[in-house]
Amino acid sequence: MDISGLQQQTRLIVRQKITMMVNRYVVHVVQADGSPGEVVAFAEQKRMAFKEQVTLYTDESRQQVLGGFKARNVLDLAGEYDVTDHDGRPIGLFRKDFGKSLLRSTWHLRQPGLPTYTGSERNAAVAVVRRFSDSLSWLPYHFDFSVGASIAFSVERIWGPRDQYAVTIGDPRLDRRLIIAMAVALDALQSR
Repeated sequence: MDISGLQQQTRLIVRQKITMMVNRYVVHVVQADGSPGEVVAFAEQKRMAFKEQVTLYTDESRQQVLGGFKARNVLDLAGEYDVTDHDGRPIGLFRKDFGKSLLRSTWHLRQPGLPTYTGSERNAAVAVVRRFSDSLSWLPYHFDFSVGASIAFSVERIWGPRDQYAVTIGDPRLDRRLIIAMAVALDALQSR
C-alpha cells in the first residue's frame, strides 16, 4: 500500500511477534468485517539496545523502509523520540511525561503544523493497580490521544495471549506513520 492509501486508513491492528533478541510488530489494516487485512507496516526493536531505535518497514520482507523512531538521548526518564520518514526526514516526535506517568502513563505527540496531542491511560484505576503489582502487569491498558475533549486516535490493547492493539484514528490530518510509531512505542517502551 502506498503512503496515500495508508493515510486514508482509520483502523489498524498492531500485533507483536516475540522472538529471542528482537521484538517484532506487524501492522494490518482492518477489513470491513473487523479482521486483519493487508500488512502496511512491520517494525523491529532490538532488546537491550544502548539507544532505542525502531525501524518501520512496509512489510515483513524488510525491503522498503516506511519510517522509524529513535531516542534523542541514551538514558532519559522523560525520553523524547524523533519520528522520521523513509528518507530520514522528520515527521514528528513523541515523548513520555515522566511526572504524570508515575501514576498514569502519559505521552505527548507532535506533528509539525498541528497541536500537541496528549495520550493517557484511559482507566486511572487500572493504571494505578498496574504500577503497584507486577503480577497484574498483564491487565490491558488503553490510551486516548487528544487535544482537549477531541480524541484524535486511540490505542486499545486487545485481550488475548499475545500483545495486540486496535488503533482507531479520528483525525485525518495525523500522519499514519507517526501513529504507527506511537502505537509500537506504547508496547515497546511502556515499562521504561
